Amino acid sequence: MSANEALSSLKDGADRALRSADPRAARELFQRAIDLAPARVDLWMGLAASQRALGDLVGALAAAEGALAQEPRFFPALLMKGTLLEALGERRQAAMVYGVAAKLAPPPAALAEPTRRALAHAAEVHDRYAADLAAELRTAADLGGLGPASARRADAFVEALAGRRRIYQQEPVQFHFPGMTAVEFYEREAFPWLEALEAHTEAIREELLTVWSEGSPGLTPYVAYAPGAPLDQWAELNNSLRWSAYHFLKDGERDEAHCAACPRTLDAIAVIDQPHVPGRSPAAMFSILRPRTRIPPHTGIANTRLVLHLPLVVPEGCGFRVGGETRAWREGEAWVFDDTIEHEAWNDSDKPRAILICDVWSPALSDEEREMIVRVTTAMDRFNGGVVGSSDL
Repeated sequence: MSANEALSSLKDGADRALRSADPRAARELFQRAIDLAPARVDLWMGLAASQRALGDLVGALAAAEGALAQEPRFFPALLMKGTLLEALGERRQAAMVYGVAAKLAPPPAALAEPTRRALAHAAEVHDRYAADLAAELRTAADLGGLGPASARRADAFVEALAGRRRIYQQEPVQFHFPGMTAVEFYEREAFPWLEALEAHTEAIREELLTVWSEGSPGLTPYVAYAPGAPLDQWAELNNSLRWSAYHFLKDGERDEAHCAACPRTLDAIAVIDQPHVPGRSPAAMFSILRPRTRIPPHTGIANTRLVLHLPLVVPEGCGFRVGGETRAWREGEAWVFDDTIEHEAWNDSDKPRAILICDVWSPALSDEEREMIVRVTTAMDRFNGGVVGSSDL
């Protein structure tokens, strides 16, 4: 009998012994098979199952470790290791292993029902562990002894360290300037003109309500890709008024009719430190999101500029997420965020939501860098014979 035939015979016999509820014989046969083929993960898993059936949890854990020594990211072995650690009373170690297993798990539809149940239990154990760890770390951080900005950063630090908050990076669609810090929502102190803008909220809202009516010819789809363009997540909203815009400044050009209709809005946004790049910016608009509409996760075009929101009409049930932080708009309270970090918005209410949106220079750039960016971007567009790539916010 050849070595392969001997190995196959041992494996078949071990499997039959397990099915026949004879784990002692199965253990012996799996061990003999491993002696012939120590790199076979399935043999180590069979040995672990045999040991577990015999009540030898320590031996079963050693066999699961044997499988992981061959394939460290093998999901079944990780899930079994977590289960065995939990049964041995090592709940925190089990929770950490469960967390790794959950990240590597196949889609639930691809799993047998017992494995789905085990994975759901694993997720519950890991979630409890993460919550307990975050609470412990939050106490150590002493958030109450920190200023508001530092407390928010410390809380995000704690949540990420506990595995409860994903770490997001800048992912600009086209323009990436090196060395820029990824900040989801900026502190207000970075933009001393914010209060002056907010002081005009009522006047801006009055002009919005004047020009905003159902079917208004001034509203255009916010997402408007040409035929043949790859739509990806925008298929549902492309050329749809479910998310619409009333532009004052678009791609650096004024819509004179819209500007004339909203003169107080144009006066108000004059305080904003906006980029001026021919064919691309500044940009300013009313953005209207209809009821029961969601804007899918996406990222913006350039990390050299940020985006400002001034909420004007916000019913209950609206929300906005940038990276790992979710906020609710409050009418008249502006914020500035980095749209090259993944973000999304939703209006789950029965009424429309409306905000003012403008682009803003990143305060991290020097005047010299801003001038250089304008020169480089203009040269690129000139070389290409025009703007290539969306400059939408």
